[in-house]
Amino acid sequence: METNDYTRRAFLAAATTTAAAIAANRVNAAEVVPGKTSPNEKLNIAAIGIGGMGGSNIKACSGENIVALCDVDDANAAKVFADYPDAARYKDFRKLFDEKADAFDAVILATPDHTHAVIGMTAIRAGKHLYCQKPLAHNLHEVRTMTEAAREHGVQTQMGNQGHSSESIRKVCEWVWDGAIGPIREVHAWSDRPVGGDPWSDFPIMRRPEETPPVPESLDWDLWLGPAAERPYHPIYHPLTWRGFLDFGTGALGDMGCHILDPAFWALKLGAPSSVQATVSHNDPEVAKECFPRASIVRYEFPEREGMPPLKLTWYDGRLKPPVPPGMDKNFEYAGNGAIFFGERGYIMHGSHGAGGAYILPRAVARDYKAPEPTIPRVESREGAHEMDWVRACKDGKPASSSFDYGGPLTEMVLLGMAAIRTPDTRLEWDRDALAFTNNKDANALINPPYRAGWNL
Repeated sequence: METNDYTRRAFLAAATTTAAAIAANRVNAAEVVPGKTSPNEKLNIAAIGIGGMGGSNIKACSGENIVALCDVDDANAAKVFADYPDAARYKDFRKLFDEKADAFDAVILATPDHTHAVIGMTAIRAGKHLYCQKPLAHNLHEVRTMTEAAREHGVQTQMGNQGHSSESIRKVCEWVWDGAIGPIREVHAWSDRPVGGDPWSDFPIMRRPEETPPVPESLDWDLWLGPAAERPYHPIYHPLTWRGFLDFGTGALGDMGCHILDPAFWALKLGAPSSVQATVSHNDPEVAKECFPRASIVRYEFPEREGMPPLKLTWYDGRLKPPVPPGMDKNFEYAGNGAIFFGERGYIMHGSHGAGGAYILPRAVARDYKAPEPTIPRVESREGAHEMDWVRACKDGKPASSSFDYGGPLTEMVLLGMAAIRTPDTRLEWDRDALAFTNNKDANALINPPYRAGWNL
């Protein structure tokens, strides 16, 4: 495979430069990059989108200075506003930057997927460090733009796939690189979402509502829509079920793929696939124009990579599961979310975020295998470690564990699957450097769709 500079940077950031930085919650003043915040000073943080995961991200950073909070829905954000009474309050992120930019150094961004890029790029261009929830953005062009802009502006970044800071994902990488199960040519990954849990399991058929109830007084609906096409307010969209709608979310794969596929992406040095193809459960063309399917299977193909053999990766969601691997007993079963690596001598199986609960199968292989000494420096193991790794990066200038140089390519891989889901039963050939499918103009239209008038990247 042709190895490009972009992919090399992503993995160097994950396995070397970043790893050295991760080891340091022990940075001394002599190591601080000029112009950065001292490790002994508190970081001044503004948070945008605080009613959901943003609240948890803020809590993890609560030892720093939380100087401003922004959310389009006062009621949904009320608890977090109350928790930080000294923070300035805003509804419009543009007003926050216009009036308060000099007061903060960094931004936590946890809005719905479709507004990540327009807000994130505002922060990056203002020179603010950025913690952005996964997936990094809503389409491939946005992801590439954010990744390159963060590098150009020299800001420290972190994508919110918190399992990337875990001990377990590092163990999986070390097992794979040590040859624990031999060469790996196949990976299967699965999620029970959306059927098995939030965000839209309570809705048997997702479709655009016909009712047009009044917008709650607490919510600025136009700001919530942001760059998406105008449509009437309905409570089905906000605060959670937006993930199931094409205009706002990225479906089950976009929601969970940056967690579940992260171990394979890192350990197997996946980079960009050569092709992707999907099969979906949609049987109503009108619903397919609005919403993601209740279930899908997405098949990626990767060429040889840095001495690793070609690989096929298959994603299942909606409670679809992979076949039982050969040699397993009748009691073998797959949990709700996870992945399994098929090696020549055995299997590595793990759970959801960051390879949780990883183990080697069959038992005889696990029993005879002696794991190597750790080679990847660890992030301090505690709640909020992922966010604090980013805080540390903002202060010492050394990249965090899932900086956009890593999180960007991971998100691109995931969103290629979203393009396949929206162009089902079609093999899409991918050219990473051109940011284009070489064989399908309909799929190319999904790479950089237009914004609503008045919004731009």
